[in-house]
Amino acid sequence: MDIFAKYLAGIDNLDHRDRTGEIFEWIANKFPNLEPQIKWNTPMFTDHGTFIIGFSTAKHHLSVSPEEVGIERFADDIAQAGYSATKGLFRIPWKEPVNYELLEKMIEFNIKDKAEHTNFWRK
Repeated sequence: MDIFAKYLAGIDNLDHRDRTGEIFEWIANKFPNLEPQIKWNTPMFTDHGTFIIGFSTAKHHLSVSPEEVGIERFADDIAQAGYSATKGLFRIPWKEPVNYELLEKMIEFNIKDKAEHTNFWRK
């Protein structure tokens, strides 16, 4: 996934860089139909030109955005995983495990829910 190489190289903390890269690789392997992209300096995965999930790094966490609908639908799962959330994203603290089951459910939901969407974002 060369498309993310420059983004990953810009993450100073090597542990954070490795973990972010592992998540990207996991998504690429689990969902080979998704297209990895960088838009607005943000790594994301799309399906038929529509947004599925995006990421950004911060000092204490990795932010994950499945769009507001995804946050609402999986609010209980996010809380159960011990992650904090806002209207449009949730945070995976660097020192906490990645809940891949939750990521998988969110991605699968967005793929199915946006199957007929022609816009990048939900309206």
